[in-house]
Amino acid sequence: MPIRSSLLRRIAFGSIAVVLTSLGADAPPQTIDAGGLTFVAPGSWKATKPASTMRRAQLRVEPVKGDEDPAELVVFAFPGGGGGVEENIKRWRSGFKDQPKVDTKVVKGQNVDVTRVEMAGHYVAPLMPGRPEVNDKPNYRLLGGIVLSGGNGYFLKLVGPDKTVRAASKGFDDLLASMKAEGK
Repeated sequence: MPIRSSLLRRIAFGSIAVVLTSLGADAPPQTIDAGGLTFVAPGSWKATKPASTMRRAQLRVEPVKGDEDPAELVVFAFPGGGGGVEENIKRWRSGFKDQPKVDTKVVKGQNVDVTRVEMAGHYVAPLMPGRPEVNDKPNYRLLGGIVLSGGNGYFLKLVGPDKTVRAASKGFDDLLASMKAEGK
């Protein structure tokens, strides 16, 4: 009997390791440079080529079980501040039907303050800025981060299915805590 229970324990631990590996839990964190703002993202979030020249960085978060779509983190940087905190929160909120409740708080990065934003609902933002085609995604969530530093505005949006974004929220909060602006 002892041999059998030892074997079962090894199989169970091996299964857990396979699951964690498939989730990217063993991938080392990655440092992302978004043009004057750096941060550390979970290793399981895959850096992809930005879809437009306005994006300073773009990462894909794989969907959790039960969700079909991945979440996407996009980072923008605008000289002059890009409209500031309230204007951008208003813009993000307009990307949802029925203007959802918005939760905001200021958190500390390494050398910057970050306004953390969260909202959820039926996502209807344009597929591409200025284009008439829009998303039609019920049960989506947005986690945002806004940093105003050195005359620049940095805007991070993690958008995707509610369960996937909720599962990624700790990684997102750790990312915000790791933010560091050049020249500060």
